[in-house]
Amino acid sequence: MVRIELPIDGMTVSVIVNRHNVVQVFKEQQSIPIDEHNVHHLEVDLGQSKLQLNTEQLSQNLLAVAINQSPWRWVEVPNGNEDRKGNWLGLAALGFKLFKSAKVVKAALIGASVAGYAWLFSWQFALMLVACLVVHEYGHVRAMKYFGLKTKGFYLIPFVGGLAMSEDKMSTRWQNVIISLMGPAFGLFTSILGVVLYYATGAEIFAGVAVLSALLNLFNLLPILPLDGGHVLKSISFSMRSWIGLLACLGGLALGLWVSYVYGLMLLAFFIFIGSIEILLEWRMRHRTHLLPLDRYGQVVSAALYVLVAVGHITVMWHFADSENVILSLPVKVLSS
Repeated sequence: MVRIELPIDGMTVSVIVNRHNVVQVFKEQQSIPIDEHNVHHLEVDLGQSKLQLNTEQLSQNLLAVAINQSPWRWVEVPNGNEDRKGNWLGLAALGFKLFKSAKVVKAALIGASVAGYAWLFSWQFALMLVACLVVHEYGHVRAMKYFGLKTKGFYLIPFVGGLAMSEDKMSTRWQNVIISLMGPAFGLFTSILGVVLYYATGAEIFAGVAVLSALLNLFNLLPILPLDGGHVLKSISFSMRSWIGLLACLGGLALGLWVSYVYGLMLLAFFIFIGSIEILLEWRMRHRTHLLPLDRYGQVVSAALYVLVAVGHITVMWHFADSENVILSLPVKVLSS
């Protein structure tokens, strides 16, 4: 999809189009209904003005625009294929979509994850870890479905984590924020449930689930792309100004490099390499992005939700800081260091 901005009567009107039709129209970041007169002739009521759109030549990257019955003016539509050609990560994701179509692949990946973690640790730990990952990825999927995005579910990747896949592209940065935060938010529900079951039964296995879920999700909230926290940071900062977004994301990468060096996390260093590519692509396409930015209220709410979820996970870990069980108290010791 491609966004075209039209200055009309002192306001900015954004038209979101794909290869064949007009998807959505925004007036000052507010969605406006589209009236369809016929297959190619559309009309949008902007209040004091009426915007007419003709999509007959849209397949040739041309969109006809008229204001209040004025003569048609043809606007060139940027070729969205350039974005896809320049984003080899998108092609890799598409290839993975084709690979993941069978349900047996999902089951095989889950089995491989359990077996791999059990080989490294124990089968009890492996089951707890996979359960936490499943809940986390399910949160992303539920958020995608809430926004009406088509999804084929999620996939667990042994020794890496999980990946929730969407067939549709997001149209706003607010969607990116909520979809990114719902994974850690669902993980917080898991942690709270673990605490409740621990006090109800006295079984330390539930306390272990609570602490493990909190640690995993808090790690995922680090402001480092491609982690969930990095996507929240990118959505907020690139909604302000593009250069602020670039500096903020580079700062997140610097933090990630420091963490990976101090704790010897080579996998995190690999994530940082992938995230640096994503930042460069975001910066290069900053003037052609179809994502509707967050306004000031959206930026504040997004930051508040991020802090709220992070504090929730820290609170769960801190609750077991004085536990005699070394495993339960370990996450707080890591944070304290």
